Amino acid sequence: MSGRPPAREVPARKIPVGLSTASVWPQPAASAFESAAELGYDGVEVMVWADPVSQDVAALGRLVERSGVPVLAVHAPCLLISQRVWSSDPVERLRRSVRAATELGAPTVVLHPPFIWQRRYAEVFPALVAELEDQTGIAIAVENMFPVRSGLGRGRSVAMTAFKPSIDPTDVGHRHYTLDLSHTAAAQMDALELAKRMGDGLTHVHLADGSGASKDEHMVPGRGNQPCAQLCEGLASGGFAGQVVLEVNTRKARSTAERTEMLNEALLFARLHLEWR
Repeated sequence: MSGRPPAREVPARKIPVGLSTASVWPQPAASAFESAAELGYDGVEVMVWADPVSQDVAALGRLVERSGVPVLAVHAPCLLISQRVWSSDPVERLRRSVRAATELGAPTVVLHPPFIWQRRYAEVFPALVAELEDQTGIAIAVENMFPVRSGLGRGRSVAMTAFKPSIDPTDVGHRHYTLDLSHTAAAQMDALELAKRMGDGLTHVHLADGSGASKDEHMVPGRGNQPCAQLCEGLASGGFAGQVVLEVNTRKARSTAERTEMLNEALLFARLHLEWR
């Protein structure tokens, strides 16, 4: 007997609510597992980036054992700041993300569309995603993104996509999708309409809010203008079989207690609106 708590099981009738390790940044991944265990989250989504533990599958496994909190998803290293994590080759980064999910028992990998300068990767992207899903049974849920704005002077700007072919993964068509409500806010997209386009392929939700500003805000749900409550209620009544993960920005928290308050508020919001009705 190790004396460590067993990983908790989520009742099948409930939608699991997880905590992204990005939600505790700049604290390390271990802090997310501790917060998830303390507050009663159902699991963790691991954002693979500069944090060495996020890149170390064995270390993550030890965090699961110590906390009793399972990994619900692995977020592949596809941010601008993580382009050399694991490999400079985006294909290899994706393959390693899928292997990590398999080893950690996570059913989902979250993935961004290719950047426009990743031309070769973009050419093989749809087929590669489908091939890896066929080989492993892992759902590779491609995420909606948002445009960047370039200044033209005199207060004018133009929105440009940094992703190929667009910020909307339904333009290509994949088996599985991640819907991020902070991204829909920044893109000024209708989140509920996007969810409809994703249809049964909607597998994973990054629950956060936004004000409609052009930047990615990741506010605590309920503090912005996104239909967070309506989306959650629709998922519950519609038999959603994926995961909902709180990916909120707590960088401005002035203390551990304030960060904990924000994460608890986010969890209570999700649980309230995801109850089966």
